[in-house]
Amino acid sequence: MMHTKDWDAAIRVIEKIENAGYEAVIVGGAVRDFLLEKDVNDVDVATSAMPEEIKKIFHSTVDVGIAHGTVLVLDEGQPIEVTTYRTEGVYVDFRRPEQVTFVKSLEKDLERRDFTINAMAMTKTGELIDLFGGREDIKNQLIRAVGDPNTRFREDALRMLRAVRFSAQLGFSIEHKTLNAIIQDSDLIEFIAKERIHSELSKMWTSNKVYDGVKTLIESNLATYLEGDFKKYLDDWRYFTTSSSEVGWAYLSLLNRLKLSDIINFYKLSNKEKNFIRNVLNAYQSLLDRWNELDYFQYDIVTLEVAYDFAIWQKVKVPFKKEHIALVKSTLPIQSMAQLAINGNHLKEWTGKKGGPWLKVVLDAALLAVLKKQIKNDEDHLKEWFLHEFNDER
Repeated sequence: MMHTKDWDAAIRVIEKIENAGYEAVIVGGAVRDFLLEKDVNDVDVATSAMPEEIKKIFHSTVDVGIAHGTVLVLDEGQPIEVTTYRTEGVYVDFRRPEQVTFVKSLEKDLERRDFTINAMAMTKTGELIDLFGGREDIKNQLIRAVGDPNTRFREDALRMLRAVRFSAQLGFSIEHKTLNAIIQDSDLIEFIAKERIHSELSKMWTSNKVYDGVKTLIESNLATYLEGDFKKYLDDWRYFTTSSSEVGWAYLSLLNRLKLSDIINFYKLSNKEKNFIRNVLNAYQSLLDRWNELDYFQYDIVTLEVAYDFAIWQKVKVPFKKEHIALVKSTLPIQSMAQLAINGNHLKEWTGKKGGPWLKVVLDAALLAVLKKQIKNDEDHLKEWFLHEFNDER
């Protein structure tokens, strides 16, 4: 049996719910990952108890989605989401149900879920409740919709993209009927909020099989309705691998740099992601022209190493190994502008001049001279350089 903190906390939550006279089981991705022998995080519990009844059983709860039956239980040391068994009404916009109905049947709750591998439950004793063949699909490495796939995708069109993301994460194939249904309904992805699309692709960028995921985006016809030319640049994803979603967005931006603003706007990229993209793309371009001391100084190690990876994935010949980057950066005379031995006040004192754009010109030149080890980074040497050599050079 699994013994993570989340899993053990969920078992204690289930015991308290059962002691109060209700059913409760572990559901969803936690059961799937348990069967895959993967690390289990975010263990969710489903129950026959109503939200108000759950709040009476536990002392510390948060209404994180009580309209949809979800209460966050904090009593057991780890936050555990507890959701009442439910069915969902008609989906009017391919995104959300018109109404949610709480039920007492676990079977009714499971049959509304997206894929068989996510539609299993497990009791506190480890008994598997598998009504739709999820365990067999895990064995056969298949992503299969629960029931009629067109019905599932017309309820929530994001499920089509989730199928692609799960296939990339798990290395599974999408079952034939399920894939055909995605192809038929691919245009419905246009009804989905860009933030939700962003979230799914962010998870796909950090998956084990990104190339296969991009290939499936194309085969499923979903790529037609997403920003970026996935088909043209498919081969560029062949060796892509990362643990950071920001790297995925930056690489997509590199491949589609002529439409960079379209990529940023379509996927609602955050300021952090946009800044990362700008820095990495600039560092990559500088690498093509060959990095100098200033490049090693102004870009952090992560940005430099990602730019290096981009070059490798783009089949650019780089005349040094990746390990060389950290070595060069560590041997720079200074690591930040604050470590430069002089500042604008020194320059104004030495010249008697007022501040202005000239200060930046001098400080930039001083920085470069220090980085190139042409001058020692101390005030006396820099003053001598400024008063005699800098003006002569100009």
